[in-house]
Amino acid sequence: MQAVVFRGILIPFLGTSLGAAMVFFLKKQISGQLQKVLTGFAAGVMVAASFWSLLQPALESSAGMGKLSFLPAAIGFLIGIGFLLLLDMITPHMHMDQQVEGPRSGLKRTTKLILAVTLHNIPEGMAVGVVYAGWLAGEAGVSLTGALALAIGIAIQNFPEGAIVSMPLLAEGMPKGKTFRMGVLSGAVEPIAAIITILAASAVVPILPYLLAFAAGAMMYVVVEELIPEMSEGKHSNAGTIFFSLGFVLMMVLDVALG
Repeated sequence: MQAVVFRGILIPFLGTSLGAAMVFFLKKQISGQLQKVLTGFAAGVMVAASFWSLLQPALESSAGMGKLSFLPAAIGFLIGIGFLLLLDMITPHMHMDQQVEGPRSGLKRTTKLILAVTLHNIPEGMAVGVVYAGWLAGEAGVSLTGALALAIGIAIQNFPEGAIVSMPLLAEGMPKGKTFRMGVLSGAVEPIAAIITILAASAVVPILPYLLAFAAGAMMYVVVEELIPEMSEGKHSNAGTIFFSLGFVLMMVLDVALG
């Protein structure tokens, strides 16, 4: 059982690592069209995962509250939004299409980018940990296949994140090997956050609906604040919309079919 959980929480980290590996295959900058495709696909995956993998189990877990069963999901969701809003106030968010103007200013922006992506990965790791903790505790509405589907969905979303951490560093002249390691390290917080959450299962399970919804709110904030504006601005916005739809459907199929 422990091996199954351990493999599951490593899946999102694998997605980040594969994205970071794009420095070995792409030029120093990601093309505008590829940015739209990756961003739109990630946004679709996250929207579907927020509902089917997180909010729906949160509502099912609090079904005993009757007509007030929406409260944990609503409260947790809003707290998740507020948490990511606070993170963005502390570490200003960065966009994939920002270009490097010079070594000093570029390094400063890239440092902020790495910090922002790393911090945003913490609630995603918690989300996977919360779902696996709920499954280990036998919580209603939480299944092993559902946890696996969420882990796969977040891994898909993490792929472009790994790339947007590594590619600006490559553009600044950093060796490919080092940029790859930086991208990988930005995702290392996810399995750590997941393990800590699972180890705290005795405290997590009683508030599981709130935590599931918290993770959903955090993911939706990233979609609305970061991904949707990037996929819809400028040229190739249609590509972003198309791949948003494909990402949404893929995650929906994974969650419903596997769950």
